[in-house]
Amino acid sequence: MEENPNQDPSVTADVDATSTTTTNLNDLSQDILLHILSFLPTLESITTSLISKKWKSLWSLVPSLNFSYVHFPIYKSFFTTRQFFSEFVDRTLILRPHLPLQKFRLEFIYEDRYSCHVDSWVRYAIRNRVSELDLDFFIDESFHIVESEGRRDYDFPFSALRNGKVRVLKLCRCDLTLPADMESMNLWSMKEIFFYQIYMTDDMVLNLLKACPNIEVLKLENCYGMENLRLCSEKLKRLGLSSFYTAERELYLELDCPNLVWLSIDCVETGEFCIKNLSSLIEFRTSIVHKTEHYVHWFKVVKQLHRIAHIKHLVVQNWWRKVWIVLRVTGEMDYLKVEEGLRILFPSLLRNVEISRTGKFFAKDGISKDFLLHNLKHLELQTGYTQYDLLGMAALLELCPNLETMILDPLYKIDDDESLSEELLNKPIHFSIPSLKEVKLKVIPGENQNQIVQFVALLKKQGVVLDKIVLVPLYSGISVSRRRPLRAEVNE
Repeated sequence: MEENPNQDPSVTADVDATSTTTTNLNDLSQDILLHILSFLPTLESITTSLISKKWKSLWSLVPSLNFSYVHFPIYKSFFTTRQFFSEFVDRTLILRPHLPLQKFRLEFIYEDRYSCHVDSWVRYAIRNRVSELDLDFFIDESFHIVESEGRRDYDFPFSALRNGKVRVLKLCRCDLTLPADMESMNLWSMKEIFFYQIYMTDDMVLNLLKACPNIEVLKLENCYGMENLRLCSEKLKRLGLSSFYTAERELYLELDCPNLVWLSIDCVETGEFCIKNLSSLIEFRTSIVHKTEHYVHWFKVVKQLHRIAHIKHLVVQNWWRKVWIVLRVTGEMDYLKVEEGLRILFPSLLRNVEISRTGKFFAKDGISKDFLLHNLKHLELQTGYTQYDLLGMAALLELCPNLETMILDPLYKIDDDESLSEELLNKPIHFSIPSLKEVKLKVIPGENQNQIVQFVALLKKQGVVLDKIVLVPLYSGISVSRRRPLRAEVNE
């Protein structure tokens, strides 16, 4: 190219630099393109075959398959859409070469007439050495209003796993029939199990752990059928139990998992919660619907903190006020009147609680009135900022002398705070925070502004120099559902 003597040399240099650094999508290596396509639903991945000749068969080499009902075109009726979706999956698996799979995800509204189809899809994934198998048969309530009352869930062929290399198993709204020789299956490759809306008896859970001797992650959400759940595993590292609401009988829960490092108990109605051995636990999370009737279940879980006092990370809601506040902060109150009043309000809760003349309490099963969480460094607290909440926060902080970081989330209360005496309403709030360095407040703009401003001012009066106080805005009115409701799909 001839140089223009009148042209600025710097402009020429810029043009040359731009031309040499511009990269066309087709210039990327096949490995990078396959990695990009692996994040797309399979339908969209196949659509990219229209880009150019290079892309024509690229979709068939992607190591993951994601058959998403959400992204499938809508036809005249819900039933027609489901039929076309089934045919699309069948055709895709026929055209795809038998290459190892990293992930197979299916999102589908199941019906009995599709059982053979789904069986063939599952067996295809297992036969191709899939590492992560994810079957989701519950999308959104609005998609299931046309189902008959006698609808049956998909019966997952668990015995088929013996011929595969599945590391991660995710099942949503399935029937689970375990083979009689479950213990001899020896699914050594299985590391993580996530079950949602699955019927599981106590024996089924125990047999599952025996069949998967190397399981490290177990999460059960909205599952039912368990009454006396005793989890004993030396390999388990993460355990999540969520939405265990039982109408007939409360759950007895016993944990003996010496290598567990993460535990979450969310909205679980426990009749009794017993910790045998959680000696490696680092993070503990618990919450329940903030309604007075559920408080007893919250307390049954929280009172086990003395058995895991070595934890470093705690996520909990501010319900400490209901008992701890009255007993810890009042000091000189007539302890006999306090005990009498509390036993009338919470007879089952305080059956095993003794109250001292100093206003502190301890359980007869071994909780010392001087109990402290010495190792706790990180606290996430769901809380409001009323006097009741601040008293509860103060009581909890007394237990955490070495706390360094505190995150405060909004607390959504169904019931109003119980009334406080005039003495407690006017009692100055003191936070014991000698090691605290950072406070992060998650706030909804426009809500509780005055209370939050007063809380920040209160923090500054505690005689501790914080590194920083951070306000993180949250926005109400934005909800994300598991599946968007589409009226066109449920109408004939």
